[in-house]
Amino acid sequence: MSQGVTIAWFHCFNGIAGDMALGSLIDAGADLDEVRSLCDRLPVDGWEIDAVPVLRGGLAASKVQVRVQATSVVRTAGHVKAMIDEARLPSRVRDRSQRAFEALAQAAGRLHRRPGGQVHFQDIGSLETIIEIVAACAALETLGIDEVCASKVTLGSGMTRGPHGLEPVPSPVVIELLRAAPTQGIDVPMQLTTATGAAFLAATVVGWGPMPSMTIQASGFGAGDREIEGRANVTQVVLGVRTANEEPGQPVTLLEANLDDATGEVLAHAVSALLGAGAFDAWLTPILMRAGRPGHKLSALVDSALTSQVADVLRAETGSGDIRGHRLERWPSARHADQVDVAGRSVRVQVSAGRVKVEHDDAARAARHIGIPVREVVSLAEEAWRRRERGELTEVRPLPDSREPEHPTDGPEIA
Repeated sequence: MSQGVTIAWFHCFNGIAGDMALGSLIDAGADLDEVRSLCDRLPVDGWEIDAVPVLRGGLAASKVQVRVQATSVVRTAGHVKAMIDEARLPSRVRDRSQRAFEALAQAAGRLHRRPGGQVHFQDIGSLETIIEIVAACAALETLGIDEVCASKVTLGSGMTRGPHGLEPVPSPVVIELLRAAPTQGIDVPMQLTTATGAAFLAATVVGWGPMPSMTIQASGFGAGDREIEGRANVTQVVLGVRTANEEPGQPVTLLEANLDDATGEVLAHAVSALLGAGAFDAWLTPILMRAGRPGHKLSALVDSALTSQVADVLRAETGSGDIRGHRLERWPSARHADQVDVAGRSVRVQVSAGRVKVEHDDAARAARHIGIPVREVVSLAEEAWRRRERGELTEVRPLPDSREPEHPTDGPEIA
């Protein structure tokens, strides 16, 4: 691919599944042998990947077939994470794959709460799912993709049989995974978007909506299993380059409302609700209103495709009948989640270009267990991450004069 920011835009006009995402990338030029080679690093045998040309609704597409040996193994989120860590994959393949399974674990945890906090994946933790997700992320890497974008995601309808019996379409786990994504349902009685496809999008997409401005270099179609009358059962991917001298930002909307009759508790809850509805950011600004009345301006920055959804939440939480909006652009930096070890405590960090930011809740939790100030935990966590990037030690401990208790709690605390 040419120099510049490379983009893969998935057009999910008929939904998306893990094999369809992988098939579209192979159809667009990803080398299947290179993909297999990266997947071979996983510490598991008994799988094969092939791709064959097919027609779906008159469109030429690649149909990926992932074949695995039958097994009764039930994997937990921790098992899958350990497998991917052990594989020593390229950093972007590892991070994208881990984020997909983290999203699956969080969705499964919300739907099937288990004692002790352990999440069992069942069918969505199968070897087939693992291979599909890691292979799709490997295909992105072989194509040199820097950013992933996607259109509105199409969902089917009706009922399907799951591991616990009949369940609705779209499935509950797909709904959880696409909670902040623009979606549309159509009257096709089948699962158009699978949990694997939704997890892949949740882990990789940095912007939703129409195809971004780019110089198109390739495109491909990944086929689903069945022919659908009147519809092409495919997922499309378009690959291109955003040139350095013409770099449009991501379209966003700034929503605002002036409030003078809301309590602090209501305002704080409204900010949380807006973030939960998919806003990139939400904040409050003190203002003076008519007749010198004190008030607040509640603001939310949202993806343009989610404007209506977030505006409805703002209206419901505040009762405001006067919401205004401004069209803007933003240039988000790519970032990924990571974690480091500080005196035996697991601390999550967000890593972006030239910066590592420690998750405050993890730092506060570690500070309580270790017995040192939060700011010291933050400093130690940043130092641990930098050391690991340099290939040095991955764990740091407080200085000898810190107030670490004699018997700290063993193991990382589950958030």
